[in-house]
Amino acid sequence: MSKSKYFFIVSMNVKTEYEDLFNEVYDTEHIPYLLEVPGVQKVSRGRGLPFSFSIGGMTKSMDAPNQKFVAIYELDNPEVVNSNEWSVAVEKGRWGTQVREHTSERSHFMYKSC
Repeated sequence: MSKSKYFFIVSMNVKTEYEDLFNEVYDTEHIPYLLEVPGVQKVSRGRGLPFSFSIGGMTKSMDAPNQKFVAIYELDNPEVVNSNEWSVAVEKGRWGTQVREHTSERSHFMYKSC
C-alpha cells in the first residue's frame, strides 16, 4: 500500500532587485534545509509565464500568473508543515533574515493527491 501524497504549494512575488538573491538562497539553502525535514519528499520550483494551449478545438491564451514564483513541496502528510523540524528548517540560512522581507503576495495551499 502506497503512502498518500500531499502537495503544499507556495507562490509569491519578490522585488525585482532581489530576484538573484531569492533564487540563489531558495536553491542552495531553503530547499536543501526543507528536504531534511521528515516527510518532505521532493521540492519543485518554477517561474510563471504567459502561454497558449488548445482546448475544445480552439487556442486559448493565458497571461502569466499574478505571483511570479511557485514552489511545490511533496509531503507525506499535511502536518509536516506544522512540525518542529519544519519550523526550524524554514528559518535556517538567509531566507528568514535576508529574503522573506522582500517577498509579497504570498499564497499557501495544501492539496491531497487523488
